[in-house]
Amino acid sequence: MTDLQIARKTILKPISQIAEKLGVDTDNIEMYGKYKAKLPLSLINQSQVDKNHLILVSAISPTPAGEGKTTISIGLNEGLNQLGKNSIVVLREPSLGPVFGIKGGATGGGYAQVLPMEDINLHFTGDFAAIEKAHNLLAAIIDNNIQSKTNSLGLDARTISWKRVIDMNDRALRRIIVGLGGTTSGVPRETGFDITAASEIMAILCLAKDLPDLKKRLGNIFIGYTFTKQPIFAKDLKAQGAMAVLLKDAIKPNLVQTIEGNPAIIHGGPFANIAQGTNSVIATTMAMSLADYTVTEAGFGFDLGAEKFFDIKCQSANLKPKVVVLTATIRALKYHGGASLKELTVPNVEALKNGLPNLEKHLENIKQFKVTPVIAINKFTTDSKAEIEVIKQFAQQKGVKVAVADVWAKGGKGALKLAQCVVDAVSENQSNFTPLYDWAMPVKEKIETIATKIYGAEHVDYTSKAKADLQKIADLNLENLPICIAKTQKSLSDNPLLLGRPKDFIITVREIEIAAGSGFLIPITGDIMRMPGLPAHPASELIDISDDGEISGLF
Repeated sequence: MTDLQIARKTILKPISQIAEKLGVDTDNIEMYGKYKAKLPLSLINQSQVDKNHLILVSAISPTPAGEGKTTISIGLNEGLNQLGKNSIVVLREPSLGPVFGIKGGATGGGYAQVLPMEDINLHFTGDFAAIEKAHNLLAAIIDNNIQSKTNSLGLDARTISWKRVIDMNDRALRRIIVGLGGTTSGVPRETGFDITAASEIMAILCLAKDLPDLKKRLGNIFIGYTFTKQPIFAKDLKAQGAMAVLLKDAIKPNLVQTIEGNPAIIHGGPFANIAQGTNSVIATTMAMSLADYTVTEAGFGFDLGAEKFFDIKCQSANLKPKVVVLTATIRALKYHGGASLKELTVPNVEALKNGLPNLEKHLENIKQFKVTPVIAINKFTTDSKAEIEVIKQFAQQKGVKVAVADVWAKGGKGALKLAQCVVDAVSENQSNFTPLYDWAMPVKEKIETIATKIYGAEHVDYTSKAKADLQKIADLNLENLPICIAKTQKSLSDNPLLLGRPKDFIITVREIEIAAGSGFLIPITGDIMRMPGLPAHPASELIDISDDGEISGLF
């Protein structure tokens, strides 16, 4: 059966029953139909957060074949619940771009899914729409201020980097001219669209601790400069209050359920190479308040999503993870070992062994944060026993716990060994989470620490634009912000063609963007795409709805 068929076969429980399982009274949730609800921020309990066991699911460097972090996260959560542990999985919300593009949805797969699958993959509870509206409201206010004769701040349009956003892959919108049509239609200038997941509003929502913090961060968004070189922020445009109003419901986490009827919280969806790549701080602390174990994930490989999770999110919210589950697949390791995409289903122990240095580097990176790693082998039907044994022997040599997770086919039952490894690692209490760097370090030192220690770079080069941006950051007194490096997910380096564990390479920082509202700096390396395009044959061609309203083609 397809993922959609498996999801449809599941008899969902009313969301009120899922809330009751968490000890939350039905009167304390805001229902969005029968199977979705929003949770009030008042349920967050810091004393319980401090006692919770936070588990991060990450992965080796991703490949076009996909590694299945979401599926592993959901399956692990099911396994923990089957072991009698009170556990909640916390995930990001899917973006419509990939749903209708090439990647598909992001609700897991097989018997490790969160439901209702169609709702979550489509409009869900409207969070993305609210973020999009808040972002574009600020864009409209900016252009209105440039146009205004009585309320003008003297903004120099050439210095404005704030674009508009839309939750759809549409390459034609990457670079556009606005303000055409005469003097009553605005001031002509070049701008463009990003996908909503890349919006700074998304990053702000996911790092805010509460509504006042959200509004403060919105006001701190850096817009550009006046003609007299004075910096302008969103608060100078008096935009933060109206933007916060549009986000008043979006800030609340969403409660849904897994196939096995366990609670799941889904909230926020920032890119992992532009923002911190995990669900919101509010969603994570909400889950930690309501359970004993919290399973969450970070986008892309450990070098991107997980590094940002640790150095930005955990430092910002004072979270202390206990275990990192590093997802690996046989086919991905063979790809990093030189096998072509067409050959990944063919047993090839030699290619697998050649790909192990990628896994090794990610394990080393986890240990730099002084957190215990556990390897999860995400099982596929094409995996051979000999190949699985190679990874098990490798893990044994490294002194790392490892388990095969057959969660796509078996759900929680297929993750019992993995869940037990996680429980054992927590009980051994060997983790002592330590960030990689101090936010107070100089900006270049923070960038170079990540590039050399996490990516394995020899050193970092800066273009003249990046050097000018460093001076701008100093002039704005923003040097104490953490670093969110934008880099390809396909390689540990900034070159997507360098697979495995590249060495002796140089990271080149082209420019450094300022995300003062989010509270981090974004060094841009390589060619980062914020507005993807659709493939020649997008997934939308397969998606349809019958006369009686039944959706088909979602995956």
